[in-house]
Amino acid sequence: MRATQGLVSHMGYCRQHPSLWAIEVLWRWLAGAPFLLIAWHEAQGILAQLPASAAGLNRLEWVNPWLSSVLIADAIGRYQPLVLAVLKWLAPLAVIGWAVLSGIGRVAILDRMVRIDKLDRPVRNDGEPTQSPSLWKKLPGVIVLQAVWLLALVGCWWCWYASVGWASSHHITVGAQPDLEGYLFWLIFLSLAIYVLWAMTSWVLGMAPVVYVMEGRSLAGALSASFHLGKELSGKLAEVNLVMAIVKIALIVLAMVFSSAPLPFSDQLGTGSLHNLYWAIAVWWLVANDYFQVVRLRSFVMLRRIYR
Repeated sequence: MRATQGLVSHMGYCRQHPSLWAIEVLWRWLAGAPFLLIAWHEAQGILAQLPASAAGLNRLEWVNPWLSSVLIADAIGRYQPLVLAVLKWLAPLAVIGWAVLSGIGRVAILDRMVRIDKLDRPVRNDGEPTQSPSLWKKLPGVIVLQAVWLLALVGCWWCWYASVGWASSHHITVGAQPDLEGYLFWLIFLSLAIYVLWAMTSWVLGMAPVVYVMEGRSLAGALSASFHLGKELSGKLAEVNLVMAIVKIALIVLAMVFSSAPLPFSDQLGTGSLHNLYWAIAVWWLVANDYFQVVRLRSFVMLRRIYR
């Protein structure tokens, strides 16, 4: 059976145990909400130092995209030193906070899965469930592995940013007719290629905490084992990860459809109702994304149980 065929049963498992994705939603919101509040506060401070009008953003003309692109590029150059000054202390704090909370969340979900599975399938002769071993002693190592995963993701974002800059420098140059078709080709191709590459390879770092917690290995041993899981298991993990990446794109498309559907009725609904609807759609997308993160983790756990 293909790995993706088991996703339906894993989705049913997560629906039957809503505490699993409630944990996922809780730790992600605990990590994201304070970061967004701090970022908003710092952004207001930057705008107080350098207002949008002083950066030239009040002269944007959406009917003239070339002029607007020049103004935006000039504004980015003006804001960049101020933003980098904030990121010097905010980025490390965000990485540490996310790693700690995500490590707690991952261990909590894995521990909950172990306990649920033991309760669902008693193994003692008297019919009583066995005591589930505590996984919390593995928390420091999981935090480190989650930090490694996040740094790899940041590196992937940097590669995308650098590749888009390369496409821009080679197709949109000063003193020459801009090659818009060539730039858009490379923009679309590089964006999809890097996204697919991350989906095809990031399962290694996603599987490392599972191996570390479930097999009692060291950090180095868990990372090494994640790279040497065997062709059959590695292929199924990559398949699941790729399908989850497609699901995320589908959720984005659905959110766009839900957001654009009420636009013909904007006069009847009013601006306030549309804003509330957009907030509700954003919350729905975040919760749905968290739910499928748990489905992915459950699939990884079950594939490891079958093949290892």
